[in-house]
Order: sequence, then C-alpha cells, then structure tokens
Amino acid sequence: MRSHQNVRTLSLVVFTFTFLLIGAAVFDALESEMDEKHQHVLGDMEENMKRRYGITDEDYRVLETTIIKMEPHKAGPQWKFIGAFYFATVVLVMIGYGHSTPATVGGKAFVILYAIIGIPMGLVMFQHIGERLNKGASIIIKKLKILFRRKNPEISEIDLMVATFFLSTIITTSGAAMFSHYERWSYFESFYYCFITLTTIGFGDYVALQKDHALSEKPGYVAMALIFILFGLAVLAASMNLLVLRFMTMNTEDVKQVDGDMQPASSFLSLDGESLIINGNMIAQMSHQTPETMSFVSHTSVCSCTCYPRHSPGGRDRYGTTRRPSRISHLLDAVPGEPAHITETRDDERFDLETPEDVFGRSLKRASV
Repeated sequence: MRSHQNVRTLSLVVFTFTFLLIGAAVFDALESEMDEKHQHVLGDMEENMKRRYGITDEDYRVLETTIIKMEPHKAGPQWKFIGAFYFATVVLVMIGYGHSTPATVGGKAFVILYAIIGIPMGLVMFQHIGERLNKGASIIIKKLKILFRRKNPEISEIDLMVATFFLSTIITTSGAAMFSHYERWSYFESFYYCFITLTTIGFGDYVALQKDHALSEKPGYVAMALIFILFGLAVLAASMNLLVLRFMTMNTEDVKQVDGDMQPASSFLSLDGESLIINGNMIAQMSHQTPETMSFVSHTSVCSCTCYPRHSPGGRDRYGTTRRPSRISHLLDAVPGEPAHITETRDDERFDLETPEDVFGRSLKRASV
C-alpha cells in the first residue's frame, strides 16, 4: 500500500508538470502574437514622439519613468491612513498587486516583519471564518431538506461544496457589477479582476481604487471594496477547508489500509512452532501443552521492558516474582537432562527465567536434539 501512495504522489507530480506544459503552450498560442504587435506599435509611437517633439533617448526615458511613477498617485495619497490601510490589507491577504510599494528602508523592513506576523494570523482567521460559514451552510441545508421532506436530511460534502460554490458565484458576480460601475471597466474585465483578486494571484494589471482620487474622495466605495476582498476570501477559505478535509480523509483511509495490510505480517513471531503476538500476548499453537499450561501461557506477557515494577533488592518484586529480562524461556520445551525453569511455591507462582542468551542456547540444543 505504501507503494500505492508513492505511485499516486509521482502521478500528481507528473500531472502537474504536464499541466504546466499545456498551459505554457496555450498561452504561447494565444498571447505571443498580440504581444509582438503591441511591441511594434509602442516602438513606432516612441519614434514618432521623438521626431515630432525633438526628444532625445535620455529625455524619453525620464519622461517614461515619470509617467509610470505618477500612475499610482492618480488615486490620491497612497500612504495616508486610508491608502495605507488598503496596502496593509493587500499584504495581509497575500494579493500583492504591486501598484504601490514602500520606498524607504524602514518601510521595507516593516513590510517584512508585518507580513511574517500578519500572514499566518490572516490564514488562521480566514480558516475559522470558513469553518463557521460551513457550519451555517450545513444548518441551512439541513433545515431545507427537512422542509422539503427529503428522505435523507444528513449533510454531505457535496452539499457543502455546492453551497460554497453558489455563494462564491454570487460574491464574484456582484463584485464584478460593482467594479464595472465604479472603475468603468467592462463586465468581463471586472469579473476577471474579481477572480484574480479572490484567488490571490494579483497580477496588478487591474487594480481597484486607483482612479479619480478614489481613496480620499470615495470612502463608501473603499469600504465596499475592502468588504468584498475580506468576505470573498473567507468564502474561498470555506471551500478550501472542504477540499483539505476531503484530502485528509483520503490519506486517513490509506493509512488505515496500510496498517491493516501490515498487521498479519507483523503481529506474530514464530518460535519453533509456537506463535507469539508482538504486543505481548501468547497465541498457543502447541499441541504438546496441557490446557492448564495453555491458559497460563496465553495470559503471560513477554514484555521485558520497564512496564513492570522495579525489582527490590534480592531480585524479588512486590508481586513475588523472580525473573530476568526475558519472559519467553518458559514457553520452550525443557531440554532432556536439564531441570525445568518454572517452579511453583506454596502461595503463588514464582519464576526463575533465563536471559535471552540462555534462551538462544536452549533453542540451539533443541535443534540438535
């Protein structure tokens, strides 16, 4: 069964790399030609501007850098409290649009420390919110099943997955409508932005709150955008909880099957026709044993570790048993000419048992006889 797990892991690795190769081929076919056209068009525009306005190459690079750096400031001050709160949210949820980045050494150092503490905290928060959402969804689904008189009102993983998928669809479509209205994007572009945001891919080609000084002049829109990000990620966490739970269930089933396969091979130890259970119990398969001996042997532990009380001085413990580290010598037949090692006393049974070396020697003598 362990080899089955290895094969499954290797299959997942091969499938993932194959999926990457397929994705690269598809993106190459779809985007490479358009990318070359854009590159030629932008190059022609650059040459026309240089000829028309007499701009040198160095001046054009300065103008280009200035325009690029001015783009984020169209939304208003990026590092005032509202803009900083939006940036902190983007860091915490690991979206990383790249629209605004710290410029000072202190700001960059604080981003590292803030992310180390904030990202795990955010993951735990979203996980717990996802669990609560799944719990609420299960209660609602069960009540609906009872209301519609379904035969089986119990909740399955499929029911919860359908519910979270439905809720995710509602959030994404409504968010796309909101961003299409405020950002003046097409609905498909807004839907694309919502998907890239909620999956924390965060390309940065579309970033909300970056037009018309939205951060400083549209607080209602800022609040709705933040609620969309946080609540949408919570719903996504609910879906991920279900997938992780299903994966853990599959692994648990595999482990149980592995344990079941290993049990017959590792449960018994054979000693010259006798069978011993590894956990310390004796399975009597000796036809030469009497019923009384069989009963005694089957309840005798073969453990020689520290699970028994320590011996008192003189070798006798408080149970009145004299024994050596091994407990299996009394299970072997006596060799002719040697005295038996199990003796009975007046009040209780006391045993003088041999060491493992003596047992091994006795086994060799038995083999020679």
